[in-house]
Amino acid sequence: MWHDLMAVQIPIVEKILRTIAVYVLILVLFRLAGKRGLAGLNTFDMVVIFLLSNVVQNAIIGNDNSLLGGAIGAATLVVVNAGITRWLARDPKAARILEGGATTVVKDGVLVPGALRGLALRPSELEHAIRVQSGDGVDEVARARLEPDGQLLVELKESEQNASRRDIEDLRRRLENIERLLTVIAADRRPPR
Repeated sequence: MWHDLMAVQIPIVEKILRTIAVYVLILVLFRLAGKRGLAGLNTFDMVVIFLLSNVVQNAIIGNDNSLLGGAIGAATLVVVNAGITRWLARDPKAARILEGGATTVVKDGVLVPGALRGLALRPSELEHAIRVQSGDGVDEVARARLEPDGQLLVELKESEQNASRRDIEDLRRRLENIERLLTVIAADRRPPR
């Protein structure tokens, strides 16, 4: 029994190469599928991910059912992913090639023609992102873009933004100045004693 758990049934180098090859294949497939595939996962996306993991399992492990073989495959995936993540963090050109760039969906309160269709983005998802960021509609948006990681970022027009801490502090200072001025005016209008 212990022998079956620990005896790797295919060469370790082959197992590592298989894992890297499948990782790269999945990376390319997700890149071709576009940013929308990385946004909030819906039921269909979850089904694809679960089935995809089952489909590529044998391509990674080959004819090896050992615990050690599985551990080697898992470790290879984690190491390769960590390496690529660190590489992309340091190399903007590689990140642009592998992840792509942001895509503008709304500009100056107007939906960019064909943007939602080209990204397979539903209008309800755009509306939700606008509401989450305190907007009421597309007409209030200065710019909205779909980031390479699938996040939909919305920048409201300045006139539609909530007050910031700086705005509140500025208003507080103005009110204090007005109070001082009113105190001075009231003191000047008092009759002499």
